Amino acid sequence: MRDDIQRQILGAFLVVLKPIARLLLRFGIGFREFSEIAKIAFVDVASSDFGIRGRPTNISRVAVMTGLTRKEVRRLRDKIADGEHTVVVKPTPMWDILHYWHADREFLDSAGRPAKLPFSGDSKSFSSLVRRFGGDIPPGAMRTELKRVGAIEEDADGNLTVLKRTFRPEGDHESLVASLVHGVYPLLATISHNTNPERSGATWSQRIAFTQAVSKSDVPRLKRISADRIESFAESIDDLFMAYETLNDEEVKEDENVTLAVGIFYFEDREQDRNYRW
Repeated sequence: MRDDIQRQILGAFLVVLKPIARLLLRFGIGFREFSEIAKIAFVDVASSDFGIRGRPTNISRVAVMTGLTRKEVRRLRDKIADGEHTVVVKPTPMWDILHYWHADREFLDSAGRPAKLPFSGDSKSFSSLVRRFGGDIPPGAMRTELKRVGAIEEDADGNLTVLKRTFRPEGDHESLVASLVHGVYPLLATISHNTNPERSGATWSQRIAFTQAVSKSDVPRLKRISADRIESFAESIDDLFMAYETLNDEEVKEDENVTLAVGIFYFEDREQDRNYRW
């Protein structure tokens, strides 16, 4: 019975790993590199999550749990201790400018939409927006880049109007890393929490709507409707989070901050991946 359950789980992970393999191969990353980070993940989780009385799991137990040799476990734990497995993804200054232009009350119009901003000014201007949220980036350079990616437009009087809330960063690898860390990781962490019989507290929200009976001719229309509704939902959640960030700006200490994420997505299976049915 246990073997059958493990085969089912491994079969499902094979489905999950196919797009991962596709992405890695596209960027010239082979199995050897993937195997190394997979081993680090196993050793890290076995060490931190399965200790006794709050202490890290010892090397021998990690070796038993993971199937790795004690020498290999020791080597990998040294890498973890040196921080070699750490991935840090931060929003770019352009993302921050677009986010706060849509969310900070100073830069909204009377209807709560992003206001048209003059370039210069001590308040409610593009320059003041960049000074507050753009780090040390000069306002002129920020304007140039946002115009280049089509996120803003400038009229004859020099006033700036925002056109997009988000944009695709230059270089697919940046988009990939951000999507994995901020999209795939939260979803899998939610699944791990919800399927853990020893979890503390209730399950986390996890919803998906799907169908296997839609005509191919209807797919473009449903894709367009889904994209519009996902965008609207994501913006409403972003507004909600921003409201709480503003509310707690001076009340919450940095070490008391908690990271939250809400995700929803559109999926369409590929012909070559249809050996697995929902």
